[in-house]
Amino acid sequence: MSAQAMQRTGPVLQASGLQKRFGSVVAASDMSLGVADGERVSLIGSNGAGKTTFVNMITGYIKPDEGSIMLDGRDITRLDPRAITRLGVARSFQIPQLYLGLTVLDNMLVATACHGRSLSFWRPAHRAEAIDRASALLERFGLAAHMARPVSELPGGVRKLLDIAMALTEQPRLLLLDEPTSGVSVEEKFPMMDTVMQALQQEAMTVLFVEHDMDIVERYASRVVAFYSGRIIADAAPQDALRNDEVRRYVTGTLR
Repeated sequence: MSAQAMQRTGPVLQASGLQKRFGSVVAASDMSLGVADGERVSLIGSNGAGKTTFVNMITGYIKPDEGSIMLDGRDITRLDPRAITRLGVARSFQIPQLYLGLTVLDNMLVATACHGRSLSFWRPAHRAEAIDRASALLERFGLAAHMARPVSELPGGVRKLLDIAMALTEQPRLLLLDEPTSGVSVEEKFPMMDTVMQALQQEAMTVLFVEHDMDIVERYASRVVAFYSGRIIADAAPQDALRNDEVRRYVTGTLR
């Protein structure tokens, strides 16, 4: 068995004892979390609870004061965001990061060039293998019919799907989704998430997603991690986490 294969017998992500302060504000207090291959973990909590700080530490935009972050057994704690991306961590944002003047396909090809682990600006974006991968993902996300359309013409829900598809161009080990249903209508949110989760299952993707909609959390997460005041207050299956008294008091507001 290769060294890489041996590493992958453990968790995809292991965060241990993460601490982070911004002046007198404790943004992360002893955060520890392991994520197994193929899990769909939802991160919940009110604004300022620590979710974004945790995600930013995983992606290298913030360095923890203490603790460690391992990806497939490799220490990524002090690596810069670009290096972490190359190792297989991808992220989509609450507001899709798209090139509005380009077509859907061209956005996918730009993402391939940007995410590529051996990026060369002299390498043409319109390579056959890149187009094949982009086309397959667009088909998987139900976006093939939009391939030649400028992104500026797309409705919000379709832009969200494209942003997530772009994050998958280089087949990451771990995908981080920031409020995937934010800005999506009530009528669109479940069909959109059905499409996303089916596509991610086909990709055998390990996913962490930040979400405020508890209906989405309960329906699509295999596990829920709840944050409050810079610490993890619950880590369990959705039904158990959402019944936790601290979660009901500080996150969902259903316990007074």
